[in-house]
Amino acid sequence: MSKNRLAVSLLFLMNGFVTGSWAPKIPEFKDRLGIGESVLGLLILVFGIGSLVLMPIAGGFIARAGSQKVVKVTAVILSPLLLLLTLAPNVWTAAIGMFLLGGFVGAMDVAMNANAVEVEKSMRRAIMSSCHAYWSLGGLIGAGIGGVLMARVGVLPHVLVVTVLSLVFLAVAWPMILADQPHPAAAKEKVRLPLTPLPWLIGIMALFSMVPEGAVLDWGALYLKNELGASVELSGFGFAAFSATMATMRFAGDHVRDLLGAKRTLRICTVTALVGMVFAGLAPNAFVAILGFAIAGIGISNMVPIAFSAAGNMPGLQPGIGLAVATTMGYSGMLFAPSLIGFIAEHSGFAIIFTSVPVLFIVVLLLSHHAVHADHGKGH
Repeated sequence: MSKNRLAVSLLFLMNGFVTGSWAPKIPEFKDRLGIGESVLGLLILVFGIGSLVLMPIAGGFIARAGSQKVVKVTAVILSPLLLLLTLAPNVWTAAIGMFLLGGFVGAMDVAMNANAVEVEKSMRRAIMSSCHAYWSLGGLIGAGIGGVLMARVGVLPHVLVVTVLSLVFLAVAWPMILADQPHPAAAKEKVRLPLTPLPWLIGIMALFSMVPEGAVLDWGALYLKNELGASVELSGFGFAAFSATMATMRFAGDHVRDLLGAKRTLRICTVTALVGMVFAGLAPNAFVAILGFAIAGIGISNMVPIAFSAAGNMPGLQPGIGLAVATTMGYSGMLFAPSLIGFIAEHSGFAIIFTSVPVLFIVVLLLSHHAVHADHGKGH
């Protein structure tokens, strides 16, 4: 593996690790602040707003300064944020912490994806699915060790370990990150929203593929703990199992797509994800629900990369514009839908939500013929 590719893979790993470490903390965070599902939903909304505010700002800085500088700055700021959030004494300081955490997870996400595109260009081969696999692997490590560490050594030592490990990942990657040239012309270009329906339809595919991912990340641990009686240690394994199968399938994703084509791959993935989520929602106990989340991870794994590839390879549209529509719509689903789910769950419980979220996958199936555009990017 080339140095640049190793560096960008480590950045994805670190970002996923911080995000995954947050998932098992959610039940403890809720209890410590003494808040209900709907206030927690609002705090998760603040996390989403942070992301959507800082992601375009990061994009502007990348055009002016290059992705290498932006990814370094955002990664350094992100490292201690879970620690600060754990020390937050009340809901208001927690809200500021959530805004910053969401903002810098998102800003770093944009910068590392931009760096991965530059590395792809320099290597002349696809690495995007495997980069996203490293993100899922980081999520798996974070969610998997989180519950165990919190149960064994306590809440504060857990976030100290997370902070130190994040800085270690970053220190190893630091000297090897690909230095790319800024694109000042792109910074000056006016971004016009596309008027054709295709980018928006692919955006809906990305959105409906990512809502369930957000649901498992933000509410999986609470569902396992409160409704299925899982321990703190076990409740972190919902997102961990989801990330494990997701990472595995993303490492294989580029090959599967070459073999079957994007359209067929997307259809198989969507049906698998639907079955897994329904399985989790109807589960009689935590172990069956974790198995359901694992099956859903297999399916969702390549739905998002295919949607993003299709968005970047649309005929007659600049790749940046198609991607901007798909990523913004997709991430808003992952960021905003969970807060809405919190409000509904306060009245209905989570089981019914995990059973009904898969309705969104039926829409993805209906739009799946548009995935054919993802295959046009092969020669690039």
